[in-house]
Amino acid sequence: MSAVLFASLCAVLLLETGAGLQIQCYQCEEAAHDCSTPDYVVNCTVNVQDTCQQEVLVKPDGVHYRKSCASSGACLISSSGYQQFCTGRLHSVCITCCSQPLCNGPRRRRSQPSASAGPAPCLWSPAPSRRFLLSLLLMLAWELA
Repeated sequence: MSAVLFASLCAVLLLETGAGLQIQCYQCEEAAHDCSTPDYVVNCTVNVQDTCQQEVLVKPDGVHYRKSCASSGACLISSSGYQQFCTGRLHSVCITCCSQPLCNGPRRRRSQPSASAGPAPCLWSPAPSRRFLLSLLLMLAWELA
């Protein structure tokens, strides 16, 4: 019985951590517009491309975008190599990496707080994550086995 429980918890934990899941990203090459529309959505390669990458290039004729799927390691290497060139001025190159579906899309605009607005919302939630709870269950099952 405990072996079945242990196997079930392992399967749930693997699904919860995203093992074997496919991410979607926006993809375009040297677009002079922010190509964050459904026409540019692609499915990334399962278990290889686990990250969305966005490059923003400031050229004399305006801002250009490159968006694609990438492996997390390659994206992090690229973004760290170009940090010194990310100035926001002419000839600037900024590379960012993210791992949520369609996260290399348009930036969300922050609403300006009004004078009559209440306190700022809490950005931290004290509730434990599902991954944390599943890890605890897995450890408990291991102890019971």
